[in-house]
Amino acid sequence: MSSEVSTSSLSDIMFFLMLFFLIISTLVNPSVIKLILPKSEAGKAVAKQTITVSVDAEKKFYVNNTPIAYEQLEGQLAADTKTMSDPTVVIRADNTLPVQIIVDLISIGNKLKIRMVLATTNK
Repeated sequence: MSSEVSTSSLSDIMFFLMLFFLIISTLVNPSVIKLILPKSEAGKAVAKQTITVSVDAEKKFYVNNTPIAYEQLEGQLAADTKTMSDPTVVIRADNTLPVQIIVDLISIGNKLKIRMVLATTNK
């Protein structure tokens, strides 16, 4: 007499669980600030640990989804990037904003020696 455990259906269950979690993870939106990003033909994804600076259409500034005044932005970025080895800041600006606001953000990054990346959407 021998006993056996049938594991043939285990692979099907694991496949369906993996598929379920993959679909659910793509539905999660990490950014809750509604912005319409400018479009770009070619782009490069940033895979490092980054800090996100968002500016909405009403010219409200956010650092990692936390509202902040423009006057406090430079100090906050300096504090947040102090411990990072290669600091990178992703700028998520609404496409209706004047270019001068984006240039001001990039100049803050240059002053602090931070790599600044402008987020866009694909066409």
